[in-house]
Amino acid sequence: MHAQTEDVRTRLLETAGEIFAERGFSAAKVRDICKAAEANVASVNYYFGDKMGLYIETVKHAHAANFSDPPPQWPSGTAAEIKLRGFIRGMLMHLLNPTRPAWNAKLMMREMAEPTDACKQITEQYIRPMFCVLISILRELLPADVTDDKLHMTAFSVVGQCVFYRVQEPVARELVGEEAYASYAVDQIAAHIAGFTLAALGHSLSPPAARPAL
Repeated sequence: MHAQTEDVRTRLLETAGEIFAERGFSAAKVRDICKAAEANVASVNYYFGDKMGLYIETVKHAHAANFSDPPPQWPSGTAAEIKLRGFIRGMLMHLLNPTRPAWNAKLMMREMAEPTDACKQITEQYIRPMFCVLISILRELLPADVTDDKLHMTAFSVVGQCVFYRVQEPVARELVGEEAYASYAVDQIAAHIAGFTLAALGHSLSPPAARPAL
């Protein structure tokens, strides 16, 4: 793609992200987005088809900016307990990335509250591959006869613990205080969530000799 074309498209995505996050899909106006992005209104149709197309690509852009890495892999023979901690740490690194634009998370929260086709697309393109990795790890930790319902709900519990530190961060800071919350390092949180989950599953987590590669 030509550099100038990519620049216009990227400007539209970044600008639309901020406006969609602030106003929501219905209230956001294409004219306002184009004006702020210094782009012609016709460029939305050219690059995205219509307003919904722009919105879907903006949501995907927001997610991909932080979760576009391929699913993690480990050397053969790596213990499931170590893989679980590595998976959790990787997820937290993305969720708690301090360089992530504020509108990214805000837009994703809007989309989760009022899902559109964008939710389906990011689920299939980005989330499902990671979910499958988590499921494969949990299969190693749970009994062979575990039901799919139990397996899926366990995976949701792991994800929910990680997402808490992003979605409920303002509440957590109020509850424990700024100084205490600021001391929560990613490795500390990851070890806690992994240990808590493994204990619930009847396993334990020993300190790894080296951090697993993600």
